[in-house]
Amino acid sequence: MIKLNYTIEGGDFSRAGYASSQVKKNLKQLGVDQKIIKNIVVALYEAEVNIVAHAQKGNIEVLISPTGVKMIVSDQGPGIVDVGQAMQVGFSTASEKVRQMGFGAGMGLPNIKRNVDRLDIETKVGKGTTLTMIKDF
Repeated sequence: MIKLNYTIEGGDFSRAGYASSQVKKNLKQLGVDQKIIKNIVVALYEAEVNIVAHAQKGNIEVLISPTGVKMIVSDQGPGIVDVGQAMQVGFSTASEKVRQMGFGAGMGLPNIKRNVDRLDIETKVGKGTTLTMIKDF
């Protein structure tokens, strides 16, 4: 089992995507199928950008096993008031500033769900959110 861990700072858009690109490099070195790598990277990037756009800080833990990848993405942020609504394509709580930078189109959680085999969302308003995403090989 390979364990990777990344700390993400809220508001630091210059580093958004760093963790997902590092995971991509590791998966390529392991010879994982390119389509599966793409799914993992899309889901992880969306989760990473959500931390940067909405939270003060967060953590990404990636566990790579012979059978798949488990990604645990947790943040200290506002939490999600209505998970069902947040899963709707186009729904966004991103600030105007974030939208002007090209983020916050309301595709994050739907893209994550579409690219992983399992998604679990734990959230507490005012405390933060933890996504557990699994992609099987």
